[in-house]
Amino acid sequence: MQHLKEEKTFVLIKPDGVKKGLVGEIIKRFEQRDLKIVALEMFQPTKEQIHGHYPKDETWIRRLGQKSLGTYQKYGLDPVKILGTGDEFEIGKMVRGWVVDYILSAPLVKMVVQGVHAVDTVRKISGPTLPFLADVGTIRGDFSIDSPALANSEKRAVMNLLHASETADEAKHEIEHWFGKHPLASYQRHGEY
Repeated sequence: MQHLKEEKTFVLIKPDGVKKGLVGEIIKRFEQRDLKIVALEMFQPTKEQIHGHYPKDETWIRRLGQKSLGTYQKYGLDPVKILGTGDEFEIGKMVRGWVVDYILSAPLVKMVVQGVHAVDTVRKISGPTLPFLADVGTIRGDFSIDSPALANSEKRAVMNLLHASETADEAKHEIEHWFGKHPLASYQRHGEY
């Protein structure tokens, strides 16, 4: 069994987080909660890397389309008028394309964060995926206000500063995808026993 202090999660600072100069602030938020950074790199992703990160299966793409259609319905918007279709699969493909374009638009920062309940703690510090729902005090709540309704109307991805793994299994997969066999740093933080 892995020691509780050794749980790891994956974080990807997205183009808007990099362009807003928030890399240091984001790292600081994690370190303030006694989490430690055990791998860190700024890089320009390839399209192949992004395709390996975001699912391409029909179920996932349809779910993107369903979410978008739900947003259009909630705000009284006509998807056919805006996007030229009301088909969930076609809309999902569009949204996935916007996400890929967004992620490729600037360098990213990838990191592995380690500590007690790292997966849940990092997600709590980050705030909900949709910035307009994030509480003040979270990374997204303090530095972003984007929403799917606005993003869809502008035919682009929601800009939400960062990605954080949702589960320990997802974290394991993403760490392996983004860092491969590179060894992670091992050290004790000041005051850690």
